[in-house]
Amino acid sequence: MIKDSEYTKYKKLIERLLQELTAEDELGQSSQRTVELDQQSVGRLSRMDALQSQAMAQAQQRRRDVLKSSLIFALQRLEEGEFGYCADCGDEIEEARISASLVIMKCMSCLKG
Repeated sequence: MIKDSEYTKYKKLIERLLQELTAEDELGQSSQRTVELDQQSVGRLSRMDALQSQAMAQAQQRRRDVLKSSLIFALQRLEEGEFGYCADCGDEIEEARISASLVIMKCMSCLKG
């Protein structure tokens, strides 16, 4: 079971990461807007660059959305006392793995198997 000090540490880390992702979402909104197709105001190559930038911003948004969902689930597991335990076998997940990624849900044995 996670100790109280570890619980607080992980909860703060997860909440901070969620706040950072939300701030990044707000910054990325302008990059995802529809690209104007008016060739009079923007050249063809500039428009292609804008379309490529838009696609990259949308891909980054999708990655942030997946990470946010995973962090919300990790927070839920923390509240339920399941955080830090393998979702498959129930064994404790190594501290180093949790520290590397707060969304880890499997121990190394189950990950390999």
